[in-house]
Amino acid sequence: MSDIVLRTNKLTKTFNKYTAVNAVDIEIKRGEIYGFVGKNGAGKTTLLRMLCGLSLPTSGGIEILGEASHSGLMASRTRMGTIIETPSFFPYLSAEKNLEYYRIQKGIPERSVVKESLELVGLSDTGNKKFKNFSLGMKQRMGLALAIMAKPDLLLLDEPINGLDPTGIAEFRNILLKLNKEKNITIIISSHILEELSHLATSYGFIDKGNFLEQISAQGLHEKCKKFLSIKVKNVEIASSIIETQLKSKKYKVLNNNEIRLYDYLDTPEIPAEALVKNGAILQTISSVGTSLENYFIDLIGGNKND
Repeated sequence: MSDIVLRTNKLTKTFNKYTAVNAVDIEIKRGEIYGFVGKNGAGKTTLLRMLCGLSLPTSGGIEILGEASHSGLMASRTRMGTIIETPSFFPYLSAEKNLEYYRIQKGIPERSVVKESLELVGLSDTGNKKFKNFSLGMKQRMGLALAIMAKPDLLLLDEPINGLDPTGIAEFRNILLKLNKEKNITIIISSHILEELSHLATSYGFIDKGNFLEQISAQGLHEKCKKFLSIKVKNVEIASSIIETQLKSKKYKVLNNNEIRLYDYLDTPEIPAEALVKNGAILQTISSVGTSLENYFIDLIGGNKND
């Protein structure tokens, strides 16, 4: 069984002369939570719509769960769950009756999947409460219950936490982590809320104006964004010894350009500066370096430029 559950090859979508998605190559491994990052209008939804078959590509290829032919993609998409557009539910029916309607419509034989899905998303205790009386968070979880009812291998979610309050976001996040870890569901989640994705994603893809900019693991992104004190000295060996013996820290790296990166004392750089100078290190510069996920993305797309 291949580790790659989804792959695109130069995937492109144009509308007249406008290119919404431009020759995108992505590769997503089994078991990942893939954070698909871009501003509103960057092309995220258009790409996801092509992946789940709601829109045809202008050119390029898609491979899902090892299938790339038209018939193969149709079969593999039955093993996908999606929230691309807001699902329609009957306002005067309960959660269970709404899902029972969709179970019959989708031809899912096991009636038990309705209660199982509601339990997984935390809606098993809503009883006869009508859908129209659900909070926004409950409605979002209903959409997720519908998406997982057929027990998919792959879940595609387009901006699922939009409009939720912090409590609702946390609840939704915990459900996704549970589905990923306990049910081994690979998840693709698009969002422009980077801080929230940072609590979920194991890898990221960045898109801007239809162009795919970068694919990177969560660990790789963390290393790029990690804050540290950049210390330039003339005598690295002496400075390293001072950091270990005087500052009692082993959280540092020595680079080959007379730079030491210290991951302690981030809020009190004056302490290592004083210790280095007092104990014989020839200190040239000391500065705080690092960036937030949001600033990393802004830098990636070229900064705050007016369109």
